[in-house]
Amino acid sequence: MSRLETLQAINPIDFSISSPPDSFAHHHETTIPWPANVLVNDILSAPPPLRVTATPINPDAHNDEGEVIFPSLPPLHTGHPEVHLRKGIMNASRLAAAHEPDAEKAFFVADLSQVYRQHMRWKACLPEIQPFYAVKCNPDPYVIRLLASLGTGFDCASNNEISNVLSIGGVDPSNIIFANPCKATSFVRNAAKMGVDMMTFDNADELYKIARAHPRAKCVVRILTDDSKSLCAFGIKFGAPLVTVPGLLAKAKELNLDVIGVSFHVGSGCYDPSVYTDAIRRARSVFDMGKEAGYTFKLLDVGGGFEDALFEQAANFLTKAINEFFPERSNLKIIAEPGRFYVSTAFRLATNIIARRAPLPSPSAAHKEASEKDSDRPSVMYYINDGVYGAFNCILFDHQVVHPYVLSMNGSFHVPEDAPKELSSVWGPTCDSIDCVSEKTMLPSALRVGDWLGFDNMGAYTVCAASQFNGFEVSKVIYTTGSDASGAADVRAALMKFSEEGHGL
Repeated sequence: MSRLETLQAINPIDFSISSPPDSFAHHHETTIPWPANVLVNDILSAPPPLRVTATPINPDAHNDEGEVIFPSLPPLHTGHPEVHLRKGIMNASRLAAAHEPDAEKAFFVADLSQVYRQHMRWKACLPEIQPFYAVKCNPDPYVIRLLASLGTGFDCASNNEISNVLSIGGVDPSNIIFANPCKATSFVRNAAKMGVDMMTFDNADELYKIARAHPRAKCVVRILTDDSKSLCAFGIKFGAPLVTVPGLLAKAKELNLDVIGVSFHVGSGCYDPSVYTDAIRRARSVFDMGKEAGYTFKLLDVGGGFEDALFEQAANFLTKAINEFFPERSNLKIIAEPGRFYVSTAFRLATNIIARRAPLPSPSAAHKEASEKDSDRPSVMYYINDGVYGAFNCILFDHQVVHPYVLSMNGSFHVPEDAPKELSSVWGPTCDSIDCVSEKTMLPSALRVGDWLGFDNMGAYTVCAASQFNGFEVSKVIYTTGSDASGAADVRAALMKFSEEGHGL
């Protein structure tokens, strides 16, 4: 059943409800007004993809205000992310009724249990490879703390990213790789001060720089691989062609630098995992070049590019290639730099329709004929309160295509199964005409100003690159550990332990 093919609304939403839906899970007979009871039942019994179960929880342990584990961070809630999307919409309605400015602001809901599940998935499919999370993908403070508590390393590309990771405590500098082959000299020097030794290079000038600023560095040569099967190719900017590697290794030896291994990157968002096979083959040849130059490499960094939908396939190609080209690896450490794999599906975005442009109704034959001629053009333009200068920068910079769906319409969380739809376009709030979120999409014709649209898979390269252009604020995040059946207890236990050890405060 699709998101638009849900149950018909029995009664409009009663926005006066004040108790959290989660607390009703174990109360089948209540004194709540009937309309509010309808809303609670809608939330707890809705069909897939909602998947909210009526698991009893302790209302004293996790109230609607959430739980504060890290004083410097927002409270942490429990419950299915769909519940918190609806709570956020209801809260916006109450604020709007109180005439609060920007009451209907867009917001994210982050499901940390999804990050946890992705980590468990990684460990099951690639047990030999330690993930070093690519911080640039989404430097969210809860994500960083959760992954640190689970024992991942971190791929950092700047001085600020290194400082951000180390500032939470609990992360050893040896679990950070400075994976930027072209760094500012001051960044290299500061990495040395912070104890971050592992860093990449792909040119001779970088070697001279490292020799001056961090002579004790553990260098990793970044090689060029085939990244033509990815959303964001990096080969045009980074990676040493194999023909140049012997010269680079000879120069590193001359400068008394310690080269410990090889790294590569098949491109961000790789949609053909078979390219990992060729990349591992190239890495093997560079290991042999290292031996000829007098080095014994002990590190293989297989980079990133891992897509959620193709992960098992990518893991299979990697495992086979590693077994073929590195059959003896008792002294070999293998790491990777996943980013979007961990966070893309963990974040959802709720946006409010703040304006609408549509033709005035006209019964004339001329109007009908004109409409038929333009049937391939959107007939309605919706304007929402986040756009390509905000969370949807992923459309421009990460080549993403987003798909809006209805969260609420006409005061209801349910859209009738037979609701008429029409070709529409969705736009951001700024005054720039490039601010287009979706050029063509089918949406219910009954949508109006004040209704809400949702977007899934908004965790990668979104909020991290958002700006405040035109004075629009970056959308805030509501955090949940998910439902008890989805790893919520494990997430909370990991974060509590991390906090009790004095980290992340």
